[in-house]
Amino acid sequence: MTTIGVKSEVYLEKAKKLAAYFAEDAVVRDKLGGTPKKQKDQIRESGLLNLLIPEEFGGEGQHWSTALEIVREFSKTDAALGHLFGYHSLFVSDIQIKGTKEQQAFFYPQSVQQNAFWGNSSNPLNESLLGKRQGKSYLLNGTKAFSSGSPDSQYLWLSFNDAVTGQYMNGVIPTKKPGISVRDNWNAIGQRQTGSGKVDFKNVELEEHEIIDDFVKNPTPFSTLGPSLSQLILTNVFIGSAFGAMAEAKKYTTSKTRPWLTAGVEKASHDPGILRKYGELWIQSKAASVLADEAAKLLDQVWEKEKELTEEERGELAVSVATANVFSGKAALDVTSSIFEVMGARSVNNEYGYDRFWRNVRTHTLHNPAEYKLRNIGNWVLNEQYPTPNPYA
Repeated sequence: MTTIGVKSEVYLEKAKKLAAYFAEDAVVRDKLGGTPKKQKDQIRESGLLNLLIPEEFGGEGQHWSTALEIVREFSKTDAALGHLFGYHSLFVSDIQIKGTKEQQAFFYPQSVQQNAFWGNSSNPLNESLLGKRQGKSYLLNGTKAFSSGSPDSQYLWLSFNDAVTGQYMNGVIPTKKPGISVRDNWNAIGQRQTGSGKVDFKNVELEEHEIIDDFVKNPTPFSTLGPSLSQLILTNVFIGSAFGAMAEAKKYTTSKTRPWLTAGVEKASHDPGILRKYGELWIQSKAASVLADEAAKLLDQVWEKEKELTEEERGELAVSVATANVFSGKAALDVTSSIFEVMGARSVNNEYGYDRFWRNVRTHTLHNPAEYKLRNIGNWVLNEQYPTPNPYA
């Protein structure tokens, strides 16, 4: 069980200060790609990486809703860092969801002591990493793609398949363990500093205490929460991106944009068409944030129940998260594209980098298609059936 040791406002204030720092060179770093080492170190030094680790293991014992607000705050200026912090929070929490109390007691104190950043190599659809049983350990060989946060991380949350049985498994392993090669080769149009490239494994030993298989031996509704956490993290990346894009557009509109020649006003900020458009963008962003906050509140309640969580409670959360995720994804795509309409032709100059907001949202919305979440929601509405747990629902 988690407790609130310090008011969430303290952590949010830290996040806002960090976000201001990230904004200073966000455009330049987006163009460069690679790993935001300095910025990740700033997050390390802030202590925010220990936010969700239970107090009994040296962490802050805070609620998920606080972590998600921080994801949103970071994403207002840099969606890649919002993603990295959010996914770190996910992978740390996966120990609590899928592992044993003994594994929490082993990994969490070390993570706190190191102010460790957790990355991943756990794309569940990619069965290219196999583990061969050797006594009580596994020998891992293969490659995993979409390994967000793997560069400059201390631990990797990984997924693999048993080479003989095909059983889907998880594990936690130090990133610098012999045989692991992190390839910082992510080269997408968006989220360019998330380090979501490939990781190679060559004869890597996954020791007994590093094998996460309690969710296989003792499955519970609580052990299936990972996809909802992941979707709600991305939901807040979308919302942060939308609000961040609007904030940048506002600064540009009030300082550089000219009113249209037939508008009959002297300032762009008085142009009726521009005012109407800003109203639309605000409503979409605000509505998305309300849905996301509702889902986050429900997540806090669900999280406290841990192993006592019921299938119905898990299902209610899954529907709430999917609803927020679909709406926020569509809203953010529209908002981050439409800001150019309220700024004008000169705003497309490459020096401003305003396109990064849309590119970041577009990149993420393709990885977990809204179509299948909509079908799940529709099945719940019409047939009162909750989504069947899988790696993405």
